[in-house]
Amino acid sequence: MITPTVRDAAPRLGDVPAYLYDLAALDAHAAAVRRALPEVELYYAVKANPDPELLRVLEPYVDGFEVSSAGEHAHVTALFPRGRLALAGPGKTDAELRLPHHRIHVESPNELRRLLATGLEADVLLRINPGLPVEGAALTMSGPFGMDEAGVAECLPLFTARVRLRGLHAHLASGLDAPALLRLAERLLDTPHDEVNLGGGMAVSYTAPDDVFDWAGYGRGLARLRRPGQRVRIEPGRALTAYCGSYVTRVVDVKRVRGAAFAVLLGGTHHLRTPVAKGHDQPFAVLPTGDGPGVADEPVTLVGQLCTPKDVFARDVVTSVRVGDTVVFAMAGAYAWNISHHEFLMHPRPGFHHLRG
Repeated sequence: MITPTVRDAAPRLGDVPAYLYDLAALDAHAAAVRRALPEVELYYAVKANPDPELLRVLEPYVDGFEVSSAGEHAHVTALFPRGRLALAGPGKTDAELRLPHHRIHVESPNELRRLLATGLEADVLLRINPGLPVEGAALTMSGPFGMDEAGVAECLPLFTARVRLRGLHAHLASGLDAPALLRLAERLLDTPHDEVNLGGGMAVSYTAPDDVFDWAGYGRGLARLRRPGQRVRIEPGRALTAYCGSYVTRVVDVKRVRGAAFAVLLGGTHHLRTPVAKGHDQPFAVLPTGDGPGVADEPVTLVGQLCTPKDVFARDVVTSVRVGDTVVFAMAGAYAWNISHHEFLMHPRPGFHHLRG
């Protein structure tokens, strides 16, 4: 899943580590997703990656942006002053409840009462936590997220002419394929409410990067399930931007410890936390730019520069690698730099390069 543009640019970078974002690839992917969903409103979940250049590429294809903090709200508003924003998050402050929005996702009866106390107008989606069984999910959004049936019942009589109930929001899980999401959608869209936000959660496979979510099948399924006049919205994040990003670094040492081979790379998971957060091997390619010592065709663990044994990108992957080689980690366009613990050990920050084709 490393694009030819990235593969060509990576060895020529002067300073690494660095992030490379293939904007042409993102544009093509976003366009394909948009074509697959002609009857569905598409919002981008900014938490996945708020990079301004990525947001500018996405903006023509999305109906709005989902933001989950005052910081994200200010960031997106500065880029798109007239953009439609859905305001989300389970712990909104009083100041956040006052932010302008197209929709606000209310998480509890107390939050709704606090919203009413502002005296402002608001268009509300109640975030529900219906307890539906979810099989095969990478992450289920249970516990403090949303409301059960009792919470919803408590909210319903509170709405006024100024604070209006528009419908429901239900992001129940992440890492689901199209058939699984459609099975949930069938239950969630069976409601008298005219507006339903199904959230995100589209599967992104780090073990099989070419196995991309079936957007066309999902779009056809939603068109079948949606009743006439019902407004259906989704909020993908990772599934839109993961593929356009790469983290590029170089091998600084190759060594053996008790018979096991390790390649030590510049940078680390303080730049790219994804493999630690998800507990997987980050997909990568080794570009042969080095002439130092190395190993050939055997299991190698790729680690960074941090003083912790948890600083692992990929473990026991059969490959060939030499000191000086360039390593390109794919699928680093979402929940990567923006979720990482940047200040640990105070190493330099990576560069950021936006490739336009």
